[in-house]
Amino acid sequence: MRIGIDVGGTNTDAVLLDGSTVLAATKASTSRDVTTGIVQALDALRAQRAFQPGELTAVMIGTTHFINALVQARDLAPTAALRLGLPATASLPPMVDWPRRLVGAVSGRAYLAHGGHEFDGRHIAELNEAELRAHAADMAAHGVRSVAISSVFSPVSNEFELRAAEVLAAELGPDVALSLSHEIGRIGLLERENATIVNAALRELAAHIVDGLIRSLADYGITAPLYLSQNDGTLMDVEYARRYPVATFASGPTNSMRGAALLSGLGTCAVVDVGGTTSDVGVLSGGFPREATTEVSIAGIRTNFRMPDVVSIGIGGGSLVRETADGPTVGPDSVGYRLTEEALVFGGSTLTATDLAVAAGRADIGDPVAVARLDPTLVKAALDRIAVDVADIVERMRTSADPLPVVAVGGGSVLLPDDLPGAGGVHRPDHFAVANAIGAAIAQVGGEVDRVYAIGSGRREAVVDEARQEAVDRAIAAGADPAGVRIVDFDEVPVPYLPGNATRIRCKAVGDLQLPA
Repeated sequence: MRIGIDVGGTNTDAVLLDGSTVLAATKASTSRDVTTGIVQALDALRAQRAFQPGELTAVMIGTTHFINALVQARDLAPTAALRLGLPATASLPPMVDWPRRLVGAVSGRAYLAHGGHEFDGRHIAELNEAELRAHAADMAAHGVRSVAISSVFSPVSNEFELRAAEVLAAELGPDVALSLSHEIGRIGLLERENATIVNAALRELAAHIVDGLIRSLADYGITAPLYLSQNDGTLMDVEYARRYPVATFASGPTNSMRGAALLSGLGTCAVVDVGGTTSDVGVLSGGFPREATTEVSIAGIRTNFRMPDVVSIGIGGGSLVRETADGPTVGPDSVGYRLTEEALVFGGSTLTATDLAVAAGRADIGDPVAVARLDPTLVKAALDRIAVDVADIVERMRTSADPLPVVAVGGGSVLLPDDLPGAGGVHRPDHFAVANAIGAAIAQVGGEVDRVYAIGSGRREAVVDEARQEAVDRAIAAGADPAGVRIVDFDEVPVPYLPGNATRIRCKAVGDLQLPA
């Protein structure tokens, strides 16, 4: 048996699974400290289906802790960004495109040093260790506690980042966290550097949150290993989570999509996850979320690490409903986790989308009498507005003329009709309200390679095999069962503006988690 938990901005959902069979499921409001909500979710599961903590083989958690901290610019460590690239790249220093409030929130300090590579591994300039030590002294003088190290084309050759990390670790001591860009982002210096700086700023919070989660489970008597959900629908262990908190940013939508795949039996479809605050629309391809192939902006910062191709709109169960001269509007603002205090059906005074669903007979929660006098015309018009807005996003996510089935999950999916305009019937499988927690519980372990190769004559097959094997090896190193690892995604794109028959190869392998016997 395993437990999957997904902590959202409004609700904390949890499921108890035996294989792929749902034994118990619960949905509760997210607590302010989040960990309290997790303990309450465990209590609710145990009330439905008694289990002993020793029976569990694993606990998987998807959390919004880290992306919320970035969006709200809180709990971020004083961070320095060190780029190895001089004499090139000086015209665009680190954090040049960051929102001012976030630069201030991380006490951002930028440093440029010699180093970096060309795409084929040639040095732009040699590393200057005296220069690095001088930068380290300045970092120490300004109270820097976390450092992001990036080097030009480090996904091709990571030698300078690794050596710079050794120098800084010796100068700054073991208490300063170091994040290396080749471990986090893809080809594209500024975007990879940005992702690394964000990761560095979250390292202290990651240690605090992971320790809190481990402590919560230990206090409950659970000794099974804990895993956190990643952006691409795979898992990471707690030590990986301490080092790479940025990898959790999109775990909510990806968990929902993976859960939708299991519950609906559809490997290729559009998934609409309607929560309490937002609706997230993504596409499953072969049972895994389709990944974004372009830069992704998070809190106004451009990044290029692994993220699902998801479009979010401010429509959810807690969305505020207003009457205007042009008709009703729904969202984008929401009462969030205060839904059970502020919605009309719960004795509050705020008209929310949940009130619409109850008034229309689509949901049976709270007190229906509280919305019995709502104008039926208003209710219908507002629900129609929701359907049209969601259908428009689904249509935008299609990449071919072929029909794309739609699966609706999340507690707020009761807001959607049985047929979306222009998209046809909507699949709403059993346990749709907790698909996100199910997705966390069934998540697999992955490994990825994303690199530019110079492919010599007659070498293509050997290079492709090398990339595939490296992806498999990374999945196994991350904890996948070697017997079941498979390649689920492979892209090979020539880069015509670079010499030497340059080709970018991206390869992803996944496998089931190898649990202790």
